[in-house]
This record gives sequence, C-alpha cells and structure tokens, in this order.
Amino acid sequence: MASISTYHLSLPLFCLLFYTAAAAAKEFQVGGAVGWRIPATNETQLYNVWASRRRFHVGDSLRFRYKNDSVAIVEKWGFYHCNSSNPITFFNDGDTVIHLYTMGTEYFISGDVERCKQGKNMKVEVLGPELIATPPDNPFDMAPSSAYSPGPTPGCSSSEFATCFSVYVSVVGVMVGVGLFSWKP
Repeated sequence: MASISTYHLSLPLFCLLFYTAAAAAKEFQVGGAVGWRIPATNETQLYNVWASRRRFHVGDSLRFRYKNDSVAIVEKWGFYHCNSSNPITFFNDGDTVIHLYTMGTEYFISGDVERCKQGKNMKVEVLGPELIATPPDNPFDMAPSSAYSPGPTPGCSSSEFATCFSVYVSVVGVMVGVGLFSWKP
C-alpha cells in the first residue's frame, strides 16, 4: 500500500520537473525585427552583438528569415574564413528554424562568401537546458550598448536567481523522488 501512495506522490513531482524544463525552450528570431540581412558597413558585428546579448540553452531554437540567401552551419574554421563549401548543414528556404541540441559554440554564416565577409555571420554559445522560462526576446535590443558595462559578478546574479533557484529545487526534487521510491515501510 505504501508503494502506491509513494507512486502517487512522486509521479506529479517528476511530471512537474520535466514540464518545467520543456516549457523553458524558446525560439529566437535571429536579428530581431531586422532578420537575417546584410549588415550596414558600420554594423559588421551586428549578429555577434545580438547573440552575445542573449542566453541560448539546449532546447531553444533559432529562426532565420531571409530572401535570396542561405544559412550554413559550419565548423569554427569555416566561420572565420567565411567558407561554406563543407557545411555541417545548409538551408536556403527563406524561413529556417534550427534547433539547438548540444552545449557549446555553434557557427552560422551566409552561404554567399561576400555576404558573410560583410558581417552576415554569427557565433552562438549554447548553455545547458534552462529550467525556467525567461521573458520573450526583445526586438528593440539591437541598439548599441552604453559605454559603461559592468563586469560579471560571482555566483548567481539577480537576473540569474530564478534559474539558479530552479536548478536547486530540481535537484532537491529529484533527491526527494528517489528517496520516496527507495523508502520501504
């Protein structure tokens, strides 16, 4: 009888934990409102600045919207040399959604060498899965940042508190769930 009540207590806990992780996945419109276009002469780092102002997690996705162009996922060398001759994956459908499945750095370039050299490239750092959803992407965040930029702080900053707290609660929840399954009266 105790095993049935243990099952009834721990099943909702595990469902909640998995739902929280799945609900946290977000889709980012690359470049915000401007989309995937050739940057102006003074904006050659447009997409790298855009990407550096966001936190991408495993499970998130990137939507590239473009006309008469392409998106190539390449290795590091291909990124720095604007070489799409041996891409990991290549898209030219005009509305491409790329899912981020692994942690680490992902490299995206235009399949057109000249457009890539003009700044149509982007490096994205993908973090581990996010456990709590954050506010939606801000399309007005393309403006240059102010001259003052505070340095990183150790531990969880106030903007990361929810994520840190969620990880803590998830770990405790898993420990409680395992304890309930292994408990025998």
